[in-house]
Amino acid sequence: MTVQGLQTTVSLALQSHVDMLASADGIPLLVPLVSGAERTVPQLDGLLVPGGPDVDPALYGQERHPRTRCGSPEADRVELALIEAALDAGLPVLAICRGMQLLNVLHGGTLHQHLPELVGHDGHSPETETFTLGRTRLDLHAGSAIDGVLGNDVPEARCHHHQGIDRVGTGLTVTAEAPDGVAEVVEAAAHPFVLGVQWEAGQDDDERLHHALVGAARKGRSASSREREGRLPARASHP
Repeated sequence: MTVQGLQTTVSLALQSHVDMLASADGIPLLVPLVSGAERTVPQLDGLLVPGGPDVDPALYGQERHPRTRCGSPEADRVELALIEAALDAGLPVLAICRGMQLLNVLHGGTLHQHLPELVGHDGHSPETETFTLGRTRLDLHAGSAIDGVLGNDVPEARCHHHQGIDRVGTGLTVTAEAPDGVAEVVEAAAHPFVLGVQWEAGQDDDERLHHALVGAARKGRSASSREREGRLPARASHP
């Protein structure tokens, strides 16, 4: 990236994620993907894992497909450690697109490296000259967490991914699919709020997922505060 005439590397956050979290009265903090990033987790109330490049297939035991476009394998490992630390701490997690795929890999799942070969179309990631979002309907499982967030008003999801979940990771459950069977949502039943969504949440004006994350973070923080208060030593009374 060129900044003030200098070619440089920067850490970025999609502004729509920042705005949507802030609109829910959350305070977004960018956690750079550096070694030890998981040590920030005690200072966080929730974690949003955004989209990005393809996950290194070596992390789920596969050779790289010719169409797989990886970023930094080290960044993959740092982000996996960050997600794992957040889950261990019981934080609410919203994992978007690549984030959902990392969540699945962390739980021992695998990925389809090029969906058009599986579903026979490029609707999830249109192959056009310019960046174009695809659209897909969501078939939600009744009673799931995602059903509770989106309810009866389920828009077409805007997406841009050529990979998707193959084998579902241990402890995760698919709770929404596209009409062609591609997994669109996974949830972790052992956690109060862990959602992985395959579409590009944040690329439209639907803020419900971001608001749900902040709501879960606020609820978790309140419960932690009550627990700490319950462990405070009793004060001696004085006449």
